[in-house]
Amino acid sequence: MTESTATGIDPSNVEQLGAWDGDTGAYWAAHADRFDEGIAGYHGQFLAAAAIDATANVLDIGCGSGQTTRDAAQCATAGSALGVDPSSRMIERARQLAKREQVANATFHQADAQVYPFPDQSFDIAISRTGAMFFGDALAAFTNIARALRPGGRLLLLAWQSFQQNEWFSTFFTTLAAGRELSPPPPGTPGPFSLSDPDRVRRLLTSAGFIKAIALRRIADMLRPGGVLRLWDVVYSFEPADAERRIEAWIAETMTDDIEHGWTRAELAEHFRDEHSTFTWVLEPMIKRAGFDMLDTNYSASSMFARYLCRKR
Repeated sequence: MTESTATGIDPSNVEQLGAWDGDTGAYWAAHADRFDEGIAGYHGQFLAAAAIDATANVLDIGCGSGQTTRDAAQCATAGSALGVDPSSRMIERARQLAKREQVANATFHQADAQVYPFPDQSFDIAISRTGAMFFGDALAAFTNIARALRPGGRLLLLAWQSFQQNEWFSTFFTTLAAGRELSPPPPGTPGPFSLSDPDRVRRLLTSAGFIKAIALRRIADMLRPGGVLRLWDVVYSFEPADAERRIEAWIAETMTDDIEHGWTRAELAEHFRDEHSTFTWVLEPMIKRAGFDMLDTNYSASSMFARYLCRKR
């Protein structure tokens, strides 16, 4: 097991760091056994779904005090498991428990998984047991995680359902409110319910590269070496910081009042925002990792679309 200090915190996660690397994290570390007991009913199913083989290299996101990392490492007897978490107290507790249980192939880093420089294509599976709901920029985080997975790598998440479907949390929240008007954090914002909407999660992971990467690899498997792929997709060839201005300008140019023959502003806005369309820096490495060489690339004048001519290696 290696020692390390926190490596780079994204500005969008500074508030979370203040909590998890402060009193909140210290409390969770001191009561690690109680918190593990609280989710024990799902732990066995979670590990079974992970289906970690003996040679796997596993990445555990938001590992807390390390139970999932240690158990993953014990499955990967000829592999390894790396747990990352922003809480120094919980990482220290995870190291202590791994040493006590003699799990030598479990390693822990205090880190922000949203920006941590994981080696490219170095893990077979990424797992997270209620540890991936707090990212300030979920798209950036899952894109970074996808980059760290090998071709064919998998992602397994255990997340809370919505407030309305979570009897324990809704009862607890109502009790704490004591008659006051308190609103739980809405889906999509950092917090326990950020991954509670399956449709949003599907769009998010597609944009981060998980679904498209699978599709590209399946296409590559169907083609002979030298086979050609022509791809036209919604692909942003501008920087994320420029997205709002670019999308607004494109919608203004493209929208029509003729609902029967065109798209309305609302429809365009829904597609280009809620669908989390892909950036070039996400899609193009995916194309290459799937086994293709890009022979020709053409970006539209609006920077909203791209055409690719690719050949299977």
